[in-house]
Amino acid sequence: MTIALVSCSNPWDDRKDSSDPNLDANLSEAIANTAELSQFKEILAKTGYDKVLSESKTYTVFAPTNEALAQVDASLLDTPEEQAFFVQNHIALTAYSSVRNSDVKIKMLSEKYLLFKGSTIIDDATIINADKYASNGVFHIVNKALSPKQNIWQYVNSQVSTSEMSKYLLSLKDLNIYASDATAKANTAPGVFADSLSNSFLKNVYNVNNEKNSYTLFLIDDAGYASEVTKLIPYFAKTTADLTATYARYFTVRDMVFPKAYKLNELPSELTTRFGVKVPIDKTQIVGQPIVLSNGIIYRMKKMVVPLDKRLVTTIIEGEDNTATNPYGSGPRSKVFYREKKDPSGLIFPIGTVFKDIAEYAGGGQFMISYTAKDLYSTTYKVYWRAVNIDLPLSVDFQQSLNIGSSSTALGNVFVENANIKIFPPKNVGIANYNEVYLGTFDLTSLQDIYFSLVSTNTTTAGNNSLVLDYLKFVPVIK
Repeated sequence: MTIALVSCSNPWDDRKDSSDPNLDANLSEAIANTAELSQFKEILAKTGYDKVLSESKTYTVFAPTNEALAQVDASLLDTPEEQAFFVQNHIALTAYSSVRNSDVKIKMLSEKYLLFKGSTIIDDATIINADKYASNGVFHIVNKALSPKQNIWQYVNSQVSTSEMSKYLLSLKDLNIYASDATAKANTAPGVFADSLSNSFLKNVYNVNNEKNSYTLFLIDDAGYASEVTKLIPYFAKTTADLTATYARYFTVRDMVFPKAYKLNELPSELTTRFGVKVPIDKTQIVGQPIVLSNGIIYRMKKMVVPLDKRLVTTIIEGEDNTATNPYGSGPRSKVFYREKKDPSGLIFPIGTVFKDIAEYAGGGQFMISYTAKDLYSTTYKVYWRAVNIDLPLSVDFQQSLNIGSSSTALGNVFVENANIKIFPPKNVGIANYNEVYLGTFDLTSLQDIYFSLVSTNTTTAGNNSLVLDYLKFVPVIK
């Protein structure tokens, strides 16, 4: 299914062939002249939208029949604000004909987006009389009122008293997961969208308060949620038990949301998060019916069991994604090369695959290429690199080493890690070795970012102090 934000046909071209007498009337008048819309006419007048639909701007109105309006929950129309919001959800700016080449997602005056599917479906209502033209737009008569739905974030807000996962998600308005979260909170202006900018989940994962896009969220019942959090505690150690729990909860909930609204029959057996976590989807754990909302679907789940070998993802750092180079004042940065090469080996990638890497030649002894890796777990890591020694000015074997630290220190104009976690001994980099090479392990006692550098041999002999790196791989060990 293709979804566009604009119509693929020109409804005014359709209008030219119409003999509809309403063409001499504006939308407000045309709706008032339609007997089966008399109740909708009244609510338009009550909210002032009869005047809006008399203006020269072009609108599309999805007008519910009297019978459809009679089915609307009266509590949705208790206040003038609710009545206006209800009406806004039936009106869109510009004209949308039922004759189109693709489905279209329409922004209503309510700021909600409704899917105009085929020629007869708008959201969950059916058009029973389409393309009723007026001088300033078009209206379609529908068999069901388009009552505004909550979005995913609004639904989560409504569940805080009964759902621990919802309660935690809301708490991230005050808790900072990353340093940048505190900056966002400090600079956020108050208003209906403030959470979108300041809540650490909405900011760092997906903004499920955004009406334009669609999402699927799995909201886990308390027991199942607690079980997943407990499973992660050993890998998210921080300075206090409360802080450890905060991070274990965060890394649990961040893997429960996905782009796209998956209907029940569309749910695959596994979904991959934006962070690379493969999450099994067990439909037998779904509680009740899917909760269809304005920007997606929520599934209430008894539990969501994500095995640790799927949850604790391998961190891969590409060689070309360095944060700094440090020649210790001797080697010019012009000695660093960002390369694209074809892999003829077929050992890891298909033969002919183009890979990018970084290389340094004649930069001097102890030349350093520095990197950062985020969110490494409190566990043991196995370390591998792929360093392909080809196409350097001198074709010789050389050695390079890896230093890993938990912090960095300014050195001139760059930052260099304090290698207080592990200094790996020099490792030989043979000519044209396309394999991954195992370097060893290091241990982390807390969840943290790490800083590390590739370091050349301390020699002035050209070729012997080269560096090369396709990627580094940090593989977490399950305890």
